[in-house]
Amino acid sequence: MVVSLSRRGNVEPFHAMDILAEANRLKSQGVPVVSMAVGQPSDPAPVLVRAAAAKALQDGRIGYTDALGLAGLRKAIAGHYADHYGLEIEPGRIAVTTGSSAAFNLAFLAMFDRGDRVAIATPGYPAYRNIMAALGIEVVEIELGDAAYLHAGHLEAAHREKPLKGVLFASPANPTGAVIPADELAALVRTAQDLGIAVISDEIYHRLAYAAPDTTALAYGGDVTVINSFSKYYCMTGWRIGWMVLPQELVRPVERVAQSLYISPPELSQIAAIEAFRATEELEAVKGRYAWNRELLMKRLPELGFPLAAPMDGAFYAFCDVTRHTNDSMAFARKMLAEAHVAATPGRDFDTQAGHRTMRFSYAGSHDDMVEAMVRIERWLRQHHAGT
Repeated sequence: MVVSLSRRGNVEPFHAMDILAEANRLKSQGVPVVSMAVGQPSDPAPVLVRAAAAKALQDGRIGYTDALGLAGLRKAIAGHYADHYGLEIEPGRIAVTTGSSAAFNLAFLAMFDRGDRVAIATPGYPAYRNIMAALGIEVVEIELGDAAYLHAGHLEAAHREKPLKGVLFASPANPTGAVIPADELAALVRTAQDLGIAVISDEIYHRLAYAAPDTTALAYGGDVTVINSFSKYYCMTGWRIGWMVLPQELVRPVERVAQSLYISPPELSQIAAIEAFRATEELEAVKGRYAWNRELLMKRLPELGFPLAAPMDGAFYAFCDVTRHTNDSMAFARKMLAEAHVAATPGRDFDTQAGHRTMRFSYAGSHDDMVEAMVRIERWLRQHHAGT
């Protein structure tokens, strides 16, 4: 047998998923693991969403839709922009996608060619880097250093070194939870436009900011591409449903690529997602628990020797410096899972150069789980240090 292996498939593993797989293996053996490894809400989709899905299943008419999604969902998303941001967005500029992951694939394929230079912030979500690398796009990783978020100065410096074709940023960010302030976001978008750099704004953690209202990059330019999803705030990870807001000239290219890659997003999830925008009361209660968890971790993690490496302004992550305990966060994460039965993500996922010094804790679980995780880690560290 001859197996052909492409160099495009030789990307860095997604270590959070590897940790999750090991946590699930332990759970299957009856080990009571507390998982803080992945950014997955522990709550189910809202009641209205599940009821709509149940009715659609009962009706039985689930099939292909337009590649850009159901007209009713695109209209509902446009309504969300009017209600939440005060922006009028034409439904025709909206593409419904198979999760935000598909949206990134579509954006990269429609916007960039092999060899194009696209900037991202480091630390940052690993799939950006991995997908672009697989597509032959040159990834320019901008080390944030002491800065909490990517700003216009970073972009100008990277572009001056060698011209960029695009920039991708997230606010709130994964893994740091940092939010780009509105004036800094405006300056970042304006600078990109002045330099001829295409902008992709990942807004998947919108509605999960704790200190300031959401600001979309769309407020500062109609040629911005925005990506969002129903996975995080709306508690619909496994439903695999997201969306893009596109400049008009990108709509048809994205549609053509989507037709061949995905045919269409899943109709059942699209029907259900229409109701997500009417579930705000239920979802705000979930967000209130995240805020409670956030307060707990902001206090307890530094007490346990994990100082915060970034502000926890949004999303549901605490990004910590672990050098008081280890210089190898990957080995430390495996050992903590095996011995303390708490799963967290080593920083290598988010920063291939300095990730050995950091770790991300997700606080999307129940409050009782977060309390229990802190108790277990404290007990384990005490035992660990007693034995050294």
